[in-house]
Amino acid sequence: MTSDIDWVELATQYGTPTYVYDGAELAGQFRRLRDAVHDSLEIFFSLKSNPNRSFFEVLQFAGARAEVSSLAELRTVLAAGADPANIIFLGPGKSETEIAACVEAGIYAIVCESFDELDHIDRAAGERGVRQRVLIRVNPAAPIAGSRLSMGGKPRQFGIDEEAVLASGGTLTGYRHADVAGIHAYLGTRILDHGVILANTAYVLDLADRIVESTGIRLDAVDIGGGLGVGYFDNENDLDLEGLAAELNPLVDKFATGHPDTRLMLESGRYLAAGCGTYLMRVRYTKKSRGVSFAVTDGGTHQHMAAIGIGSFVKRNFPIDVLSGSAGEPGPTDLWTISGPLCTPNDTIAKAVALPALKPGDLLGVRRSGAYGPSASPVYFLSHGHPAEVLLWRGRSFLVRRRDTVEDVLERQVVHPGLIHDAPPSDRIPKLGENMSSAIDAREIREFLRSELSTILDKDLPDLTDDMNLLHEVGLDSIEVVEVLMAMEDSLGLVIDPDELSPEIFETVGSLTTYIRASLANAPADAV
Repeated sequence: MTSDIDWVELATQYGTPTYVYDGAELAGQFRRLRDAVHDSLEIFFSLKSNPNRSFFEVLQFAGARAEVSSLAELRTVLAAGADPANIIFLGPGKSETEIAACVEAGIYAIVCESFDELDHIDRAAGERGVRQRVLIRVNPAAPIAGSRLSMGGKPRQFGIDEEAVLASGGTLTGYRHADVAGIHAYLGTRILDHGVILANTAYVLDLADRIVESTGIRLDAVDIGGGLGVGYFDNENDLDLEGLAAELNPLVDKFATGHPDTRLMLESGRYLAAGCGTYLMRVRYTKKSRGVSFAVTDGGTHQHMAAIGIGSFVKRNFPIDVLSGSAGEPGPTDLWTISGPLCTPNDTIAKAVALPALKPGDLLGVRRSGAYGPSASPVYFLSHGHPAEVLLWRGRSFLVRRRDTVEDVLERQVVHPGLIHDAPPSDRIPKLGENMSSAIDAREIREFLRSELSTILDKDLPDLTDDMNLLHEVGLDSIEVVEVLMAMEDSLGLVIDPDELSPEIFETVGSLTTYIRASLANAPADAV
C-alpha cells in the first residue's frame, strides 16, 4: 500500500471504522500474478473474498474474470459489465433461483457439486431450451498437506468424490441440457508453500485426463482452483511467486500444448485482495488493567472476524500500525492489547502488539485487510452494522459502501403490535432455570447447548453427554466458539468475563456446562 495516503483526512471525511482499499495496489497485485503465471492460465477473482462492486471493477479493468457463489455476486459482476463468457458459478447449495439466473445470463459454466445438482441444472436448462455448460467439481481421493483449510480429500460438502466420478461411466454425457465439459478441483486455501500448489496442480491436470478417459466428457475447461496464500503473521513468509512460476509454468505449458482447445482457470481471492486493504479505526479509550495496556477502539471483530485468528484458537496478530498522533514519533513502545466495543472478550483485534504510547483519538490501521473483511464477519452483532468502505483510485477517494445507520439496522425488523402482551400466559417461554427451585439443572443447560449448537452447526445433534469433546466430536471451530459465547450472552443474559475464559472451558460439554452453571448461579437475579 502506498505511503502517501492521508489517513487523518480519510478518517475526517468518512469517519471510522472504515475499510480503505488502495486500488493501485489491488490492480498491481493482479498484474504481478498475471505476469508471473503462464499465459494459458486465466485468472478468476473469487468475489467471496470481497464482493464490493467497485473493488471488482478495478480487477476487471486489470484483466480479471469472475468466480461467483451467490445470486448477489452474480448480479454484481453483471452490473459491472462482466462478459458472461468469463463468469463461473460455484457453491455446494445453489438454489433453483440461482441456477435459473446462471442459465438465463448465459454464463460460461456452472460448477456442479453433486449428481442431484446436475439433475436440477439439466431441468433448468431444458425449461429454457438451451444447453448449459457444466464443470464437475471433484473431491480428490487424497488430501494434499500444506493447506490452512482443507477443501478436499476428506468427506466434504464440496464436489463429487473422485472415485464416484471415475466410476460414473457414461452418466455425465447422458444429459440432454446439462453439457458436462470439464472439471474443477480446489484442494485447500491459504497455501504458502509453492511446492504444495505445484503438487496440487499436477494432480488436478492428471485427474482431468483420467476423467476424460473414463467418462468420455469433453474437456472445454479445467479449473485448477487456487489457494494462493498470504502471510499475515510474524512467523509466516509470503508465497514465493517467482519460485511458483518457475516450476508451474512448464507443467501448464505441457498440458496446454496437449489440450489447445481447453481453457485453464486459476482462482484467486485472498492473494489478490488482502494486501490492498486497511481497516481504519480510532482509539476511544486507553487504560491499564493489571499491568496490561488496553486501547479500546471503535472497530472490532464484528467487522473484522479474521483478526481473531483465521479459524485458529491461537491468537496471532495481523500487521497493525499507528496512522496518526504517535505515528513516527520517537520514544518508547509498549505492548498493547487492541480491543473493540463488543461485550465479549473475543473482541480483540491484537494482543501484546508493540506500539508507541497511544491516546484517545489516535488512528490505527489493521493491514492486509482487503479480503474476508466485513462480508465474512458478524457485522450485526450488538446491532452495530456494516462499516463504510472507501476505494482510493487515481489520486481520489470514493465511498463505495456507506456505513449502516441505526435506522438501517432496525428497518428490516417486522413489528407486530400487541404480539407479546396479547398472548395467553401459557404461551410465554420460561427462561432457563426459571422453574427450578434449586441450582440450575445440568440437563437443562445441555439441552440449551444442544439447541444452540444445532443452530450454529446447521445440523441436528443428538443428546449431549458430559464427556463429548466440543472440538473433535461435536465439531466446533474457533469461529463457532465465538457464536457460542454470543448465544450465552444474548440468550442467558450473561456478561462473559474474559479473564475467566480458558481453552479448558471449551474442551467438553461437561466443562462448558460447569462454567455456565457457575456463571448463572453468580449472575444477578434479573439476568436469569
